[in-house]
Amino acid sequence: MEATKRGRLELLLGATAVAVIRLYLRLAGRTVRKADVPWLLGPIGPEGAIGERAYHHVAESEGLTIDRDAPNAGLLPDLGALAGPEFDVAKVDPAVRQFYEQTARYELDVWSETQFPGRLFLWLIVSTASRYMNQLNVPVFGLETSRGMTSEVLPLRDSSGRAVHTGWQRRLLRSGRVIYSGFYTTVQPPGEASRCVKVVFPLPRGNATVILRPEYDRDGRFRLVSRGKRFGDAGFYRILELDAERLKVRYLKTLRERFDVYTDEEGVLRCDHALRFLGITMFRLHYRMRPRER
Repeated sequence: MEATKRGRLELLLGATAVAVIRLYLRLAGRTVRKADVPWLLGPIGPEGAIGERAYHHVAESEGLTIDRDAPNAGLLPDLGALAGPEFDVAKVDPAVRQFYEQTARYELDVWSETQFPGRLFLWLIVSTASRYMNQLNVPVFGLETSRGMTSEVLPLRDSSGRAVHTGWQRRLLRSGRVIYSGFYTTVQPPGEASRCVKVVFPLPRGNATVILRPEYDRDGRFRLVSRGKRFGDAGFYRILELDAERLKVRYLKTLRERFDVYTDEEGVLRCDHALRFLGITMFRLHYRMRPRER
């Protein structure tokens, strides 16, 4: 009985958090017509829990098939799509390029770190809205990743076999919760000189869209950053669908992500992932990527 009450309370808190966020978007978001922001369009989530439903929802609405047998599928079929006046693709480490173009060939080990006060804020969001949606269940405590995570690349194909969308779903093995169900592609936002990586996380009646600009750090290592100054730049966009033609969009320039992907001194492929909000580090994740054993 007590467990049932706790479960109902968690659902109530989660639904309330989602409703508050939706109200915030209606009040503080910018109303845009979909036809005016084609670079921002992406999969919209169904009501309720997301999890793997995001892929089935998109497949059904667009007449696509989820390909679960794509051993060499990559998040970005051709990293060369990022080439532009401010980014030289030729400088990318071949091992990094292979990871993005053949992601399904790799397994990931992950370590997480959170610190106060970011941990408290993250816990509040994850334990309410994320649990309710079963989406964006970022590990708040280190032991949540102790048994590892899954990594499943899911191309969504049309009748000709062309991948219209590429999904990447990852679950925590310890709890079974979805860290995220995302869709990957590239896009040229109006505020950037080169194409960027675009990741869409479907949420109830909307999504969270992250546009990441490719760069190099001081050591020449590949980096993706969601840092911008204004609407149309790289960054984080929280989106609510109003109807078939309009969206509410909130550009959160103080929410920034960074991925540093590199090969270490021993030839092991690694990634450092950090998210900051209002200048506070919310979490850090470190990944080790290794080719799967055949």
